[in-house]
Amino acid sequence: MTADTTVTRTPLDGTQRLLAVALVLGVTLVAFESTALITALPTITDELGGDSLYGVALATYTLANLVALVAAGRYADKRGPRPTFLVAISVFVVGLVVGALAPSMPVVVLARALQGAGAGGFAPIAYVLVKRAFPHDRQAMMYVYLSAGWVLPSLVAPAFGGIITEQFGWRWVFAGIIPLAIAVAAIASVPMRRFGPSEVEADPAEGNRILVAFGASSGVAMVIIGLRSPDLVVLVPVVVAGAALAVPMLRRLLPAGVATARAGQPAVLACRFLATATFIGVDGFVPLAADRIHGASPMAQGFTIIGAALTWTVGQALVARRPHVDTARTVRVGFALCMAGAILVMPVLIPSWPLWATFLGWSVGGLGMGIVYNPTTVASMSYAEEGREGLVSGQTQLIDALGFSVMGGIGGALVAVADRSGFALRDALLVLFLLAISTAGLGIVASRGARPA
Repeated sequence: MTADTTVTRTPLDGTQRLLAVALVLGVTLVAFESTALITALPTITDELGGDSLYGVALATYTLANLVALVAAGRYADKRGPRPTFLVAISVFVVGLVVGALAPSMPVVVLARALQGAGAGGFAPIAYVLVKRAFPHDRQAMMYVYLSAGWVLPSLVAPAFGGIITEQFGWRWVFAGIIPLAIAVAAIASVPMRRFGPSEVEADPAEGNRILVAFGASSGVAMVIIGLRSPDLVVLVPVVVAGAALAVPMLRRLLPAGVATARAGQPAVLACRFLATATFIGVDGFVPLAADRIHGASPMAQGFTIIGAALTWTVGQALVARRPHVDTARTVRVGFALCMAGAILVMPVLIPSWPLWATFLGWSVGGLGMGIVYNPTTVASMSYAEEGREGLVSGQTQLIDALGFSVMGGIGGALVAVADRSGFALRDALLVLFLLAISTAGLGIVASRGARPA
């Protein structure tokens, strides 16, 4: 007689099902907007004569996003998820309207800032609601669904942005997303009514977290901008000043011990930082290698990293279906796969290397990211006290954004150096890939202290 190993999960009621759909739609909306607008941005800068503000438009979105992550987490606890969500999506829609009507590139930059601020409010609210609204045995799979919200936009949004820009003009890329945002707001606001503000009294020390987040994002921006400077007389003081501003601010926003991966929540957040840094260090620059070294078409460039987006979701689902796995051991395996994926990608720097092999190699890295991402999300949110979920969700999203921003800035600086000097692009990307392999190795070390509350 065999034992029944079937896992019986807590059934969901109608409100929970509607909320699950709404949260995934919110993620899909942000992913679609981000991917489609990046596709249209080169045409926008060409038409408005704003090449010098191309990088500023990208950076402004990210920095506004960083501040919003902290603000949304705080206000979701203080005011409740629904009012915070409605403010976030209203700012997001205003940004789309401003972008559609923009007469100049500075106005486009303003629009991107508003969109980044609105989009930054979605993720902490989603994490708060997963923690509050769903039974414990359903939460891990909900995080899988949220990440899966990026898959479809990654496949279709670039084509949407390109076709709309080519056939109707770039303004309709902004305008075309407005009805989607309004529909998501209408669907999501209904089930959110059940969840009010936290009954836990707010800590007075948290009142200035938004100003601290603004200081941290400004410091990170200075570091990224400084790294791109061709003049050491500018580069060194700007980077040092940016770090001097960002580090103390981040210490106030994050739990103590993240830099040393102290056992518990600090180690979990350190693993998230190292994982996102590893991922963007490869994923953000493989298409560039496919373009510059292989002369691949835009579609082929995107093909090289689509596999990683799919296997990321597969990795998350595999772990979510095994809720009793050891967090530290699972994260260690995930980092090992990320490292293997980065190593398998390195031959893309050889012109004769087939791009389908790069697709397969980086799919291994995407699988590793999914295996790291789900248990660290669950472990991080396990440290959220009842009524303080917004604080922890904001910290988790902040450390993700920090990993993407810092490694993306370093990679962009290496590419910029290659563009203006005798340093070959191939060598610059080799340094970046080696750095990504190193951060994955640090993740293996940091994973020893990664455990839930």
